Amino acid sequence: MFGKIKPMDKSRRTFIGHSLMGAALAVSIPSIVSAATKRGAAAAKIKIEPNDVILFQGDSITDAGRDKENQAPNNNRALGNGYAFLAAADLLHQHAAKQLSIFNKGISGNKVHQLDERWDEDCIRIKPNILSILIGVNDYWHMFNGKYDGTIQVYRDDYRKLLDRTLTAFPHVKLVIGEPFAVNNVKAVTDAWFPAFDEYRHTALEIANEYKAAFIPYQRVFNEASKHVSPAYWTTDGVHTTLAGAKLMAEAWLRVVK
Repeated sequence: MFGKIKPMDKSRRTFIGHSLMGAALAVSIPSIVSAATKRGAAAAKIKIEPNDVILFQGDSITDAGRDKENQAPNNNRALGNGYAFLAAADLLHQHAAKQLSIFNKGISGNKVHQLDERWDEDCIRIKPNILSILIGVNDYWHMFNGKYDGTIQVYRDDYRKLLDRTLTAFPHVKLVIGEPFAVNNVKAVTDAWFPAFDEYRHTALEIANEYKAAFIPYQRVFNEASKHVSPAYWTTDGVHTTLAGAKLMAEAWLRVVK
């Protein structure tokens, strides 16, 4: 009566697949970030001022393949291809008249003590007005895989030492602390990371409150995003971001720094 049902052709399957992805992405990145951040305490906001010097610091998530030989501010190669680059592009567009200088000095693999080892060259020398730090995932990950003997207390003590050193040099610097994050069930990150890794997240928040820094709840942001699209859409291995994940981070960062 109905005749033979033909198998769905490739173009039809592709169309349906794209349609489903489009439906999943109907919730935009700004609305994902809004949903994730409204549940927490109101974050301190940082206002951009004329001639501000903004420095992004951290590990590979911040580094994002930047050209370390290029020392120029506001340079796409020097800023890498991650969230720092995307946030910088937005700031330079929105505040063109303010003559901002934006640097990225993240280095892949770094832990807090390695930031401290290069702080004179990669922070103090730059004299930032706004200092953004995202650090902690390697302090846990390298301990987890047996390549580092640090502990949560070492992380806490090293972080405070670094911020005390910074504030001694620049008492009025505006601090932004990013929450270390790990997206579960994407390659490197498994249930075995938790709840131990959560201590590093909580410590970053504790330190942000102690030092009156703006805090970016990246874990909540990625958790919220993963409700709408597979975690592998946002991160390649549970730690490092895809382009979409980098945009997610930049959007969260720009909610704090205006």
